[in-house]
Amino acid sequence: MKIWCCPCFTVEDEPEEEEGKEAMKEGDFVNKVNSEGVMANEEEEEEVVPRLELAASDGGGRDRDRDRDDHLRMFEGMVQAMRSGTHWDESVCVGALDTLRAAIRSPRWSEGETSSAPVAAAAEEEDGDHDSHHKRAKVHSFSHDFHYAMAMSSGAGDSSSSDRDYSRTQGSNVLYKSETFFHSFTPNIGGEENPYESGSGKDDERDKGDTSTTEDFEVRMDLTDDLLHMVFSFLDHINLCRAAIVCRQWRAASAHEDFWRCLNFENRNISVEQFEDICLRYPNATELNISGTPAIPLLVMTAIRSLRNLEVLTLGKGTIGDLFFHSLADCQMLKSLIVNDATLGTGIQEIPINHDRLRHLELTKCRVMRISIRCPQLETLSMKRSNMAQAVLNSPLLRDLDLGSCHKLSDAAIRSAATSCPQLESLDMSNCSCVSDETLREIALTCANLHVLNASYCPNVSLESVRLPMLTVLKLHSCEGITSASMVAISNSYMLEVLELDNCSLLTSVILDLPRLQNIRLVHCRKFADLNLRTLMLSSIMVSNCPVLHRISITSNSLQKLSLQKQESLTTLALQCPSLQEVDLTDCESLTNSICNVFSDGGGCPMLKTLVLENCESLTAVRFCSTSLVSLSLVGCRGITSLELTCPYLEQVSLDGCDHLESAAFFPVGLRSLNLGICPKLNALSIDAPNMVLLELKGCGVLSEASINCPLLTSLDASFCSQLRDDCLSATAASCPLIESLILMSCPSVGSDGLYSLRWLPNLIVLDLSYTFLMSLKPVFESCIKLKVLKLQACKYLSDSSLEPLYKEGALPALQELDLSYGTLCQSAIEELLSFCTQLTHVSLNGCVNMHDLNWGSSGGQPLVKSSISVPSLEYVHEPVEYGNRLLQNLNCVGCPNIRKVHIPVAAGCFHLTSLNLSLSANLKDVEVACFNLCFLNLSNCYSLEVLKLDCPKLTSLFLQSCNMDEAAVEAAISKCSMLETLDVRFCPKICPLSMGRLRAACPSLKRIFSSLSPQS
Repeated sequence: MKIWCCPCFTVEDEPEEEEGKEAMKEGDFVNKVNSEGVMANEEEEEEVVPRLELAASDGGGRDRDRDRDDHLRMFEGMVQAMRSGTHWDESVCVGALDTLRAAIRSPRWSEGETSSAPVAAAAEEEDGDHDSHHKRAKVHSFSHDFHYAMAMSSGAGDSSSSDRDYSRTQGSNVLYKSETFFHSFTPNIGGEENPYESGSGKDDERDKGDTSTTEDFEVRMDLTDDLLHMVFSFLDHINLCRAAIVCRQWRAASAHEDFWRCLNFENRNISVEQFEDICLRYPNATELNISGTPAIPLLVMTAIRSLRNLEVLTLGKGTIGDLFFHSLADCQMLKSLIVNDATLGTGIQEIPINHDRLRHLELTKCRVMRISIRCPQLETLSMKRSNMAQAVLNSPLLRDLDLGSCHKLSDAAIRSAATSCPQLESLDMSNCSCVSDETLREIALTCANLHVLNASYCPNVSLESVRLPMLTVLKLHSCEGITSASMVAISNSYMLEVLELDNCSLLTSVILDLPRLQNIRLVHCRKFADLNLRTLMLSSIMVSNCPVLHRISITSNSLQKLSLQKQESLTTLALQCPSLQEVDLTDCESLTNSICNVFSDGGGCPMLKTLVLENCESLTAVRFCSTSLVSLSLVGCRGITSLELTCPYLEQVSLDGCDHLESAAFFPVGLRSLNLGICPKLNALSIDAPNMVLLELKGCGVLSEASINCPLLTSLDASFCSQLRDDCLSATAASCPLIESLILMSCPSVGSDGLYSLRWLPNLIVLDLSYTFLMSLKPVFESCIKLKVLKLQACKYLSDSSLEPLYKEGALPALQELDLSYGTLCQSAIEELLSFCTQLTHVSLNGCVNMHDLNWGSSGGQPLVKSSISVPSLEYVHEPVEYGNRLLQNLNCVGCPNIRKVHIPVAAGCFHLTSLNLSLSANLKDVEVACFNLCFLNLSNCYSLEVLKLDCPKLTSLFLQSCNMDEAAVEAAISKCSMLETLDVRFCPKICPLSMGRLRAACPSLKRIFSSLSPQS
């Protein structure tokens, strides 16, 4: 096999006046491709990269370009032919390569390269001068496309090719003059050394008989300045520094001032000399963060002197002397100053902050005695958690003032600071315990545009005679002075949108008529008892943990979701909310039956879709009539005895925990499924559900009257409905003709009349009559022609001849699964059933006390298949040979106490048997199984097992827990199970867990062996 690696170059025409001005320069990186195809950077030593520099002159340059283009076109034609699958003779390929190589090394091109050298040098010098003033670092750009085509050929004169194209375009829309990148490499042909490749391009030989060399080639991956600048713009300073050590090109690009306008040295150990060097290098930086640095006073003064364009300055975690504040005016472009957790000056003197352009000032957790601020352009000021005693403000344009947690500020100081800002729109004085109503009244008179007020944790605030008409947000958390009388002042704020009254311990009632109120919070109000809201725009309400709240009245056109959880005393709820869709009243234990009128048609919630009334234990008789309700949850409502739902679009109802429900009526409802099995006292049921497909009545032991009209019902589970009679079953079968699965387990009241009515169910395929008192199966054989699954567990009144129609008269021809577990059928009836019901795929005989042996190989017991055809040994059987039409796949004989021997030879014809379960058969001693497709065999807890012979080549799982077998017997048993993966020998007293190696040697396919943790003696 020979590999052709052919480079194809697309040379774009350049304007004549641009030709020959600049030759390609060697890049900073040389990528080397080794014989395994791994790209490596040559960093330690630089190699001379073969370059092709094209220069064009007025006359001969054009001729040379035409010759060059001719050679390239010939190369492109060869590659296109190889791509299309055209046959190319090897000599033609070699000749084309030789011609191109000779053309490249021809004197004419050498002259062009030589003549272009001075021009290239001049161009390089010119670019160097230009780049010193250019805004970005000089980067070579190569935007020519190159295609890499690979053709595979085998044999001389006969080749087939499969090629993969790699097209890469590097660069931006702007090209540097006419820089051209020529990438040349030459393939090896026939394992011979290429006469044109350089000596350094050879790879070492790997094999003496098959030697091949791979030529190294260099790939230039330079980026344009725009592209490299864009890539570096996503890096932080640390990664920019890492990129700078890659090469000179990246170092220059990473040092661009665009990336260093924001200098962040927070919590870094930077020296003054290093900082001065950085400031000199990037004098145009606009943001600086030196919070947590060891020499903040020196660094900040250096910044003020060097960074004249600084706009944002962040300091903190140290001491800032008064010299900084006196020099602050020298930083004329400063717009934002942030000082966090710092001591200003000596801590006992007045600190002046004077600046004509400062717009944002933040002094958080600062320690200072007095502060004077004169900033005519200041708009936002935060002094949160600072321990100053006095603040003098002269900022007429200030709009946002935060004095939160300034505990040492007196009431007069706060009043003076706030009233000196007539344009104030937002004021936060939370946790200022000395604030009084008099201060709020003066602020209301002075600051007419105040929109946001946070007076939380101010115990002296009661809002008496306070008028704030433009207020939109009011937060009064834990204000002990707020009472019901305060609502008069709040009601005057007709523009109010957000109101928060959490933990107002003396508040007893809230009566508000605010047209713009959108959000209200009332959490942990211990004495709050009455809520009356009338607001058209209310969209969110949060009322929680108000233990004495007993009445709520809400009128709103915008409210869509209402959550009133854990309101234990709530008894009355009045809603006029036409847009309300979700209501959650979980754990409202005092709600009475009158709540049903609120959420029914005409109750004020015409759009309600979801209603949650979980754990509302005072509800006894629930009746809803709603054309909009979709989901209803009554989980944990233990007091409900009667339920009546007339909700045609109701799709989901949850009744878990409704233990005392006695009567239920659903007419009509849109339910697709309903589970009433958790209502053990239900005795009367009426359902009219045109869309219902699944109904579970499991455990409704006293249900005696049931009217079920569900024309689409496919599954009905009436297990343990001991009072369900034949007339009820007949009516259900007549009104639900599409039932496919019917479970009547432990329904002793169902008799022959009810079973004969099953003829109205033509699609019935699953029928469970387990634990019933049936004495005859004739109604089932005559009515259920399409039955596929029949379960008759513990039907002890069935006689031995009751199943004869199955194997003598051909009853139930579609039957596939039969469960006769814990029955009283005799051994002969079981053997006849297994012998002649060839269509059965799953048979369960668990706990059959009359079953003694499962011996299908002796003449005494009836074999499953009687055939004169000689059956070959399984050693030579690679595909199952099908005898008859026996389809048995799964046989369960769990817990059969009298079974002693199981013998299933090849002649039994169980070629489809895949699973055999004989566990818990305590007297089982001898097991001989030869089944080609058997995959699963369970003999766990067969304590008497002594003989185990297996010829099951596809067996994958074998369970022998607690079996009294020794290692030799197990080893012999698994030796013919070539696909066994899982073996369980836990609690086998004669098998030592330390000798698992013998078992693995006997069956190499084993992946998992489960054994006891400690060795057995």
